[in-house]
Amino acid sequence: MNTLLFEELKKVSTPEKAKANAWFFKTGPGEYGEGDQFIGVTVPLQRKVAKSLYKQLTIDEVLQSLQSPWHEERLTALFILVLKYQKGDQIDKDRVADAYLENTEFVNNWDLVDSSAGYILGDWLENSPYKMKVLTKLAKSNDLWERRIAMLSCSNYIGKGRSKEAFEIIEILKNDHHDLIQKAVGWMLREIGKRVNRDELTNFLDKNAATLPRTALRYSIEHLPTEQRKRYLNMR
Repeated sequence: MNTLLFEELKKVSTPEKAKANAWFFKTGPGEYGEGDQFIGVTVPLQRKVAKSLYKQLTIDEVLQSLQSPWHEERLTALFILVLKYQKGDQIDKDRVADAYLENTEFVNNWDLVDSSAGYILGDWLENSPYKMKVLTKLAKSNDLWERRIAMLSCSNYIGKGRSKEAFEIIEILKNDHHDLIQKAVGWMLREIGKRVNRDELTNFLDKNAATLPRTALRYSIEHLPTEQRKRYLNMR
C-alpha cells in the first residue's frame, strides 16, 4: 500500500528524472547504490513536499516512508524527520533521534546521510555523555553508511567551531578503503580548516598527508594556497 508521502511525490515525478537519478546514484551491479529505485523527483520538490506534510504525518508514518524501496521517499522522509526534530520539544527530539539510530539501514546513500546525520544525530548527541561511544560504534561499523553517518554527524560540531569530535572519528576512518568515506573524511578536514582553525588542518596534514588516501587528501586541501596543496600532494 502506497503512503501519502509517496502519492504526493508521485504527482511531481518524471520518468526522465528517475532515469537520470538511477545513473547518478550508481545503482548498477556492484555499485554503492545497487538496486535502489527512483520515481524521479528533484530535491527542491522533495523539500517542498516535506514542508507541506511534516505537521500532518506522525513519526510512525514518516518511519514507514523511511523504509520505502523508493529513494526519493526515503530522502523526503528524512527531510520531514529533520523538521520534526528542529521544531519539536525535547520529547520529540529524543523520539526522532532514537528512531534514526534504529533505522540506519534505510539511511543508505550519501545524500540521505548528508541531509540528516548532523542535523539529527550530531545535534542530539551534543551534550550526551555517550556521544563518542555512539559515534565510535558507528565509525567502526561494517556498514558503509553507518561509517559515513559517524563522520557527517561531526559537521554539527565543526559548524560550532569545534574539531575534537571530528578528529576522533577521522582517526578511525582516515585509512578507510571506500571512496565515499574518504570523501567524507576529506570534506570534514576541509571544513575544520575553514570553520575552526587552518592550523589544526595543516598540523594534521603534516603528520598524515604521506599516508592519507589520495581522495581524502585532495578534498582536505581544496581551499589551501596552491603551493601548500602541491607540497602535501608531493608528500604521498
